Amino acid sequence: MNQNIIELSHITKTFEDGVTVIEDLNLSVKKGELVTLLGPSGCGKTTLLRMIGGFDMPTSGEILLHGQDIASLPPEKRPINTVFQKYALFPFLNIYDNIAFGLKQKKLEKDVIRQKVKSVLEMVDLEGFEKRRVDSLSGGQQQRVAVARAIVNEPELLLLDEPLSALDYKMRQEMQIEIKEMHRKLGMTFIYVTHDQEEAMNLSDRIVVMANGVIQQEGTPEEIYRRPNNIFVADFIGVSNIYNGVITKEGAAKFCGREWQIKPDLPVGRRMNAMIRPESVVISASADDGSIAVERTGIDGTTTDVTGETQAGIKAVVNESLFKGSVYEITAESGPFEITGYSPRGYEHGEEIGISFPEEAIHLMPYDTTMNLYEGTIVDETTADFGAFTLAIDLKNLYEGSHLDASGHLVNAEQKPIDWNGQRVSLNFNPADGDLSDDENAGFVCGNIDTIIYVGDHYMYIVRGDQDEEYYVDDEWLWNAGDRVSIVVPGDKLKLQLL
Repeated sequence: MNQNIIELSHITKTFEDGVTVIEDLNLSVKKGELVTLLGPSGCGKTTLLRMIGGFDMPTSGEILLHGQDIASLPPEKRPINTVFQKYALFPFLNIYDNIAFGLKQKKLEKDVIRQKVKSVLEMVDLEGFEKRRVDSLSGGQQQRVAVARAIVNEPELLLLDEPLSALDYKMRQEMQIEIKEMHRKLGMTFIYVTHDQEEAMNLSDRIVVMANGVIQQEGTPEEIYRRPNNIFVADFIGVSNIYNGVITKEGAAKFCGREWQIKPDLPVGRRMNAMIRPESVVISASADDGSIAVERTGIDGTTTDVTGETQAGIKAVVNESLFKGSVYEITAESGPFEITGYSPRGYEHGEEIGISFPEEAIHLMPYDTTMNLYEGTIVDETTADFGAFTLAIDLKNLYEGSHLDASGHLVNAEQKPIDWNGQRVSLNFNPADGDLSDDENAGFVCGNIDTIIYVGDHYMYIVRGDQDEEYYVDDEWLWNAGDRVSIVVPGDKLKLQLL
């Protein structure tokens, strides 16, 4: 039996200006789940929610509710209600009439309406507020009215679009508890949108992390936090130490300036990214022997005795020690590498410490070899067109054994002409081989910095081109999100291949 209440199949959304915000997305939500769509602003999560609610239509794909395609149905024909970011309450109606509005539209009997409104007011803890005006309520109370108005219609699916963003931190914490409790009592399916990682971790049965219209990972809060699929998820969820590295031998990897013991789950020679959460970093006051560290401290202030259980450590120098209430957040440098960990005590700036990573705390993520992979077409003897940019090429380097004949035509070793016109080619380059420049004429393509990820001793930038394409570039300098840059890659580092 299919337990999915809603299934999104190959959903793509392209707006009239040609910008694609959702691309070939697939997602299923089980009946009774609380699923959170999490990601930075502009990742497509609200657009996806609006398509489920019927406020936007997908360009292609299916939205299945109990197996029936509802993609073309208007919002009022769907058994789905939405709580908007700005609540959309009627200021000229009192609380009772705001909540009862949808029931009156259905022409239900007054006694039925009265009973339903009374029931949801008790659920959101607003009994006795029936005659109050909307503008007399606090932000948290208005949010509860919006939820009450949505659930009083008993929808099969409740959509919540960043409903807590207008509230202060303490009120958000309280409302998270109330929303989770309401979900438990109602047994209804919730799809929740937020860019707040803590909110998603507190509320969700399952988190769907999105970036640039694509699902990066989905799983329970613990899976997302402890075992991220890639460095975007690792960086976006919580605080993390991320380093580039390579598998040197079975059970060992080199990163952060030395070799560490790891669980042998990647082949020797494979490039990878290593992630260690700050609560797993072991800090020792003595830098002489990092293996004799005494305690590992979690973000909640609890400490674990790990004496004799850690690997030999590295020396580091304290750069910053910030008191976080229950722990100190220590930022230290070991050569060019920056490391963040938690400690029960503070350290002085410039103090030497020992740092170690327990084997079980090291999470490896395979290096994405599909980054900076583009396809194009040869258009003449010296140029290939990749859509967003053109690139100078040398045909002789593409066709092994080829040369130019006396007439200047490309021929193979048997002197037969090579038909290169319209030939498809691929282009690939390593992010580490690229550079960013503020001179738009310096590189082969331009764009704006979309995402910044710190990777141990440098920054990895995702640059969004003018045709919405993505480029990945490593740079030691700190740029700002939104900066206009060109991408510079030495010609011998651009790998061209016939398709």
